[in-house]
Amino acid sequence: MKRSSRPPVLEPRPSPRRRPLSEDERELWDLVARHVKPLRKHRVTKPHAAPNPEASAAVPSVRPALSPRPIGAAPAPRVTKPSVPPLAPLGKRERTKLSRGRSEIEARLDLHGMTQMRAHRALAGFLHRAHDDGLTFVLVITGKGRSGGESGVLRRQVPEWLSLPEFRAFVVGFEQAAIGHGGEGALYVRIRRARG
Repeated sequence: MKRSSRPPVLEPRPSPRRRPLSEDERELWDLVARHVKPLRKHRVTKPHAAPNPEASAAVPSVRPALSPRPIGAAPAPRVTKPSVPPLAPLGKRERTKLSRGRSEIEARLDLHGMTQMRAHRALAGFLHRAHDDGLTFVLVITGKGRSGGESGVLRRQVPEWLSLPEFRAFVVGFEQAAIGHGGEGALYVRIRRARG
C-alpha cells in the first residue's frame, strides 16, 4: 500500500468571532460596555471589529472628551545643597604620629556599656562640640565586644554612623586606633575644620 506524500488537507474551523451573539450575550455585552471607562485619555485604541452589525449599533462608541491642558511655567530649578564631602582615610604619617604620641588626641569619648540609642546621641553631641571647638583628632572608644570571637554591636555600628551624612559634616575620616589607644575597640577620628 502506497502512502501519499501530500499531507491531508484540513478544513478550516469557523472562527468563533463570526458567530452571531445570542440575546443573553448581547444584553450582557451592552451592560458591560456601558460601565467600561478608558484607562488613559491620551491613548485611544481601536475597538475590535464587531461580530454583528446589530451589536455594533447597540453599543455606542464612547470617546473621552480631551480637555486642553493649560501650559504652565516651567518648574523652578531646585536649589541643591552642596554635596557632603567623601570620607578620607587618615594619612600614614598622621596615623604614625597619633600612635606614637607625637600628635595629640585632643578629646576622648568612651561608649562602653551604652545602648545604641544613647551611644548615637553621645557620639553626635561629642563630634558637634569637637567641631565647634576646632579640635583636629579625637578618640572614640567602642569596646571590643564580648569574648568568644563575637564582635560588639557598637564596634560594628560606630563606623557605619561615622559614614552617614549627618556625621560627615563634622568628620573628615577615621581609622582603627593603634594598640596603645585601644586597637580594635577604638577609632581615631579626624574632625573637619569649621568654616570661618
